[in-house]
Amino acid sequence: MQFISYPSVSVWPELIIRPVASSADIRQRVIPILDQVRQEGDVALIRFTEQFDKVSLSQLQVSEVEIQEAEQLLSEELKSAIQAARNNITTFHQAQLQQPEPIETMPGVTCWRKSVAIDKVGLYIPGGTAPLFSTVLMLGVPAQIAGCKEVVLCTPANKEGKVHPAILYTAHLVGIHKIFKVGGAQAIGAMAYGTQSVPKVYKIFGPGNQYVTAAKQIVSQEGISIDMPAGPSEVAVYADDTANPAFVAADLLSQAEHGVDSHVFLVSVSEKLLQEAQKQVEEQVKQLPRMAMAAQTLQHSKAILVKDEAEAIELLNQYAAEHLILATDRAENLAPLVTNAGSVFMGHYTPEAAGDYASGTNHTLPTNGYARAYSGVSVDSFVKKITFQQITASGIQQVGPIVEQMAEAEELMAHKNAVSIRLASLS
Repeated sequence: MQFISYPSVSVWPELIIRPVASSADIRQRVIPILDQVRQEGDVALIRFTEQFDKVSLSQLQVSEVEIQEAEQLLSEELKSAIQAARNNITTFHQAQLQQPEPIETMPGVTCWRKSVAIDKVGLYIPGGTAPLFSTVLMLGVPAQIAGCKEVVLCTPANKEGKVHPAILYTAHLVGIHKIFKVGGAQAIGAMAYGTQSVPKVYKIFGPGNQYVTAAKQIVSQEGISIDMPAGPSEVAVYADDTANPAFVAADLLSQAEHGVDSHVFLVSVSEKLLQEAQKQVEEQVKQLPRMAMAAQTLQHSKAILVKDEAEAIELLNQYAAEHLILATDRAENLAPLVTNAGSVFMGHYTPEAAGDYASGTNHTLPTNGYARAYSGVSVDSFVKKITFQQITASGIQQVGPIVEQMAEAEELMAHKNAVSIRLASLS
């Protein structure tokens, strides 16, 4: 990790930049892929799957037999863990449902808002460097709670043309049956435009690499809604002298092992903590199966020493982390000061990994600073809010003159007349 001591505020914008490739370069690679999927459908998907995933497929959709077989390939312990995580995630997200609450804004004028599920949604589940079956829970559970009529799932197959059994088991557990062996930008194109096999959806969800993110942003400009521009994973940790350096190192490495384009960002008021955490990182990384990947990520990650707690929080708010860990005895005091973060993990026994899997919150979160304006996925992400209003005869007499005055001032006389003609009928 790069150690930086007491950086001036003027260099903070440089410190918080994530290591991403040129967006223009990525777009130029993604646009032809999307165009070919739109024009050729399944033919393009099969070609890209062979080109990028090195597997030749004759059928894109996962069969019912494959789904049924998946359950037999998992240990009972893993299935129990997945079920327990599903229960916690369901409990947390179920509470997000909102019932309509009619409000009488003035006598005879009643307005309310109702949540209505998006009919068709698409879920992208990464499966390249790691089969993220946990993301199936994070997207499938709120889609199920919201009541989406059609849920489509795309995920890349392995070299044998199979989808990881944990992904299939988890999808079945949350009621998803339309599963396709398609990954990358081409999967986003398939769900955005529809192909002979993959249905077109109205909104696309799910994290992915920079090519998946670029594809989502491109199709969002063409009328397809997306959850957020979520890209490579990241974590920021604030740790003081009360933190356990081994815990801090483990949290940093849990993100570093995601991929070489991930980012970890450690901020502290304690030089001793930074040094000890670095030693722990060097020891722990040697034990990881994904050591090479994590080590490469650490090369462009940063450990920053700041003068005080207030400066640390200010820097972290500018960074706007996907995951923010407050490794301090003062977490409850500092949490209210956090204004930009996807999800916050408070105290010494709240690892970010818990939120990734089973505490109940959603792990599909804004990255690359988008937490300044975006929220993570929730049940709200799978619904649209429709407003309703009902005005009685006495109500139009109350609100009508207000509308007449405003419409006439804007020189929209047909608007005024729509009210005046009703008022006249009541006189």
